[in-house]
Amino acid sequence: EGRCAVTGLGVRELLRASHIKPWAECETDAERLDVFNGFLLEARIDAVFDQGFVTVADDGRMLVAAELGAEARELLGLDQERRVLWLDEQHRTYLAWHRARVFRGG
Repeated sequence: EGRCAVTGLGVRELLRASHIKPWAECETDAERLDVFNGFLLEARIDAVFDQGFVTVADDGRMLVAAELGAEARELLGLDQERRVLWLDEQHRTYLAWHRARVFRGG
């Protein structure tokens, strides 16, 4: 789509192809290259997702770890409910892995 899956930002230079299950953790090339093992995210959202401060529920809601304080949430625009705008059923296996292995909110 050429836009951040969370914010809708369409400035290409600020977007990152973000893996849900990191390449190093993938068991096969098929997992690494699966389009459903990722989202296009703006750089700041990509960073907090990669570091486990946020994850995505099966219904698309962004879940934010309590470890990310109120000030950081506000500055990142995560102090209000956010949703992944383009979520497919096939993302869910990878998202379950991310919630169990990466998310700091447990």
